[in-house]
Amino acid sequence: MPIVEDKPEQPEDEAQSPAEDEARPQVEGEPAAEAPPEDAPHEDAGPAAVASPSQLGTRRFVYAGYFAGAIGIAFLMSKVLDFAWFKLQAYKPSIGEPRDEIVMPLSALIGAGAAAYYWFRTRARQLAEEVASEMSKVTWPSRTEVTNGTFVVIVTTIVSTVFFALMDKFWGFITNLVYGGS
Repeated sequence: MPIVEDKPEQPEDEAQSPAEDEARPQVEGEPAAEAPPEDAPHEDAGPAAVASPSQLGTRRFVYAGYFAGAIGIAFLMSKVLDFAWFKLQAYKPSIGEPRDEIVMPLSALIGAGAAAYYWFRTRARQLAEEVASEMSKVTWPSRTEVTNGTFVVIVTTIVSTVFFALMDKFWGFITNLVYGGS
């Protein structure tokens, strides 16, 4: 009679650590454990862990884009609010000059609100993540390819400039002969 060890069953909601998964033999009929996605935070990192750029993958570009958009909107709104305040002051002088301690925080709040609005619209965020993912697949030229391409463009520009200058002089000469100009 074979000896069977009794192991207490783990509840389904308790996840095993990756080391326990690797040490446990695969049982026939049981689905294989899936590896976590690259941009998922590590389980042992704790709740206060911050993901490094390599863990974020292409999502870091999406975050940067939303942050840059918020700053851009805040900048534009500061100019619009400044202008509106200035125009309002022309109609009602008691308002006074535009005050940066009011305009700047209000602009920042509008910029952050716009970024949050588009962040919570999942279609816009998915589109931004897809664009970042596709841009990560782009192969950029090497330094020598850029140098060679730049050299070809400069030489072609110089040759065409000389050619068209000579053609202009030639046709100017012919035109003067035909029309008798000076």
